[in-house]
Amino acid sequence: MSEITPDLVRHLGVLARIKLTDDEVTQLTGQLDVIVDNIAKVSEVATADVAATSHPIPLSNVFRPDEVGETLTLEQTLQNAPDAADGRFRVTAILGEEQ
Repeated sequence: MSEITPDLVRHLGVLARIKLTDDEVTQLTGQLDVIVDNIAKVSEVATADVAATSHPIPLSNVFRPDEVGETLTLEQTLQNAPDAADGRFRVTAILGEEQ
């Protein structure tokens, strides 16, 4: 028997402050019922001797070592800047006087 009823969906809509039409209530009732059924199936399979996992395969660190490499010179960095001053990018102010 279905655990999700149209009245429950309407109640959830009120809690979420979402105005639902009758068609949306009907559609969501079916969709939420399928979700609850699938969760129940997973709960049936889960046993105490099966360790909880967040990933199906073990994760490993994929970061490379941090090594210093070639960097751009100041001139190369600023060569395409629309405006530069004192070795920095020059941009318009974005903060008001109160800042």
